[in-house]
Amino acid sequence: MRTRTLISFPRPAARAGHSLLIVLVTVSQYYALYVQGSVSPAIIAHFGMSLRYYVTVAVVGNAVGALASLAAGLADRWGRTNLMLGGLLATSLLILVGLPNAGSRTAYLLLFALVSVTEGVVLTTAPALMRDFSPQASRGLAMGVWAFGPVCGSLLVSTVASHTLPTHHDWRFQFWVCGSVGLGVFVVAALGLRDLAPGLRGQVVRSVDDEGLAQARAAAASERPPAGRDGLRLMLTPRIVVPALAYAIFLLFYFSRIAFFVIYLTTNYGYSTARANALENWFWGANAVALIVFGFLSDRAGVRKPFIVAGTLICVSGVIGWTVTATHRDTGYYTLAGFLLVCAVGGAMASANWLAAFSETVEERSPALVATGMAVWGWLVRATVAAALLSVTFLVGAANTLVDHGPTVAAIRAEYAPQLQTLAAIEPATRSALRRSPADAQARIAAVGQLARAFHVPPAVAARRLAATAQVPAADLRYVQQHGPEVRRALADAPKQWQVWWWICVGGQLLFIPATWLLRGRWSRQKARADAREAAQRAEVEYRELVGADR
Repeated sequence: MRTRTLISFPRPAARAGHSLLIVLVTVSQYYALYVQGSVSPAIIAHFGMSLRYYVTVAVVGNAVGALASLAAGLADRWGRTNLMLGGLLATSLLILVGLPNAGSRTAYLLLFALVSVTEGVVLTTAPALMRDFSPQASRGLAMGVWAFGPVCGSLLVSTVASHTLPTHHDWRFQFWVCGSVGLGVFVVAALGLRDLAPGLRGQVVRSVDDEGLAQARAAAASERPPAGRDGLRLMLTPRIVVPALAYAIFLLFYFSRIAFFVIYLTTNYGYSTARANALENWFWGANAVALIVFGFLSDRAGVRKPFIVAGTLICVSGVIGWTVTATHRDTGYYTLAGFLLVCAVGGAMASANWLAAFSETVEERSPALVATGMAVWGWLVRATVAAALLSVTFLVGAANTLVDHGPTVAAIRAEYAPQLQTLAAIEPATRSALRRSPADAQARIAAVGQLARAFHVPPAVAARRLAATAQVPAADLRYVQQHGPEVRRALADAPKQWQVWWWICVGGQLLFIPATWLLRGRWSRQKARADAREAAQRAEVEYRELVGADR
């Protein structure tokens, strides 16, 4: 793909078009990354995975995605667009052709790792490109619009799944739809997406009025910014690293739901896969709208930090409600939806403004190294998620049993319910004797008597019930006897274990708040407006000096 560079800032209509294309690429990329979560039980069953192996797929993906995010800092030298489009094309082909045709679970793991590599590239380059086209005065709205991409990708996953799973049971169908969407977006984006010239994207632009100054600065600049390791070292400062790590921890609840939402709702509340995805729609719909609304409001207010703190506290209240109800399996669908709505609104308020404030903090460090700063953020997010997902499999050990053995035990019990009920009414010693020797007359007589008493039926009826137990295949019977007790224990233990994990997510969100003080920006609207007036005056003087120097 050839480089197509803009040597001046685009007009408003063209700017809006570029922003739309960036969002479309982001939506498609995250749709691809999250699509497997909508059919995770089916994928686990198809490849004979344990839950730990399935989580290993996500862990490996996030680990290599972290490295890809860090490497994508090269976008400061190479530009953003070609990296984004190349990543999108590779992802779309992997989702459309690669993963649905994986011949083994190992092949699936490796192919998903490749998808995560391309996602790591987009995680870095897309917000950096969005920043290039958005002055600081409208950065909240711009980052809210960009964050709409991952959210809309998740919404697309749950919407398509909830509407098509009842009629298209093959898990591959979700991948075919997703890959086709990705290829369509690639064609559109390849035709219209452009990069700003390096000199332009290396400037701080406070408002649209400063774009003339930025172009004059770019024309006058003679030095290239530090690159490679020098640029990375410049960004590895506490004001960049600590807020990025804190935000990664804040997202524990978000990423835990993406990875385990369907598994959690199907094992903890008995939902179908389609119903679980339908519940998720509530969160993503509200979150998408709130991102744009609160990004716009913070631009109008001129401050980010109060929105970050307020949004975090609102989100925490929703997560606490979600956590408390983990041990109440009779919690209603709309109660769970209500908690998700609160999380969605609060999380959006915090996220849109954090992304804006973080990009401005990176700009303050070096406006020419925005992609490198975003690479540090992407690296920390993916590394934290990999560690968190691995932790879930140990902290919520009961989920492993429910995923690995629960469906098979449930299927056997559903198919042979009367026979298993009969066997359960026979005393253990008698069952053991019959298992050793089914023709043991004494054991059969004892069993008939026990069944007659247990079910209050004549011996002849009890004998027929005993004879019917021979219909249960020996392998199925052994499976239920071996795994049935541990599945029952897991059903009792899982809610409490999930609750512990959700409380950890609450703690992570609270730890996020203090890091807000390290970000650039004011708490007071009055001080922020005074800063803006002073900056405008300095910009006017500098512009006159630069233009005069050119003359």
